[in-house]
Amino acid sequence: MTLAQACPDAQQKTTPDYLMTAPLPQLLAEHNVDVVEIEAAPGFTGGTFRRPDGSMLFVRPAGRPAAEWELTARALLGRALRVPLPPLPAPFEVTEL
Repeated sequence: MTLAQACPDAQQKTTPDYLMTAPLPQLLAEHNVDVVEIEAAPGFTGGTFRRPDGSMLFVRPAGRPAAEWELTARALLGRALRVPLPPLPAPFEVTEL
């Protein structure tokens, strides 16, 4: 059983403040997010895929700064959970396909 299954209110308690201040590993575990690292083009900063079971897969580009991943992962999670967050600094952008 995942933490998200054990704590079904995890998504309900995710406020903008919590999303921005909780430790990233904790957030990813609470929302059943797996992370894979890939070699990617320089402009790619990450991506997400929601699986049919509700879990998520985040794609992290290899070799990018940890601070950039923190920013990207939180923005991706916020978008996936529909938590309103302030806009990302340029040149970062979250788009949906």
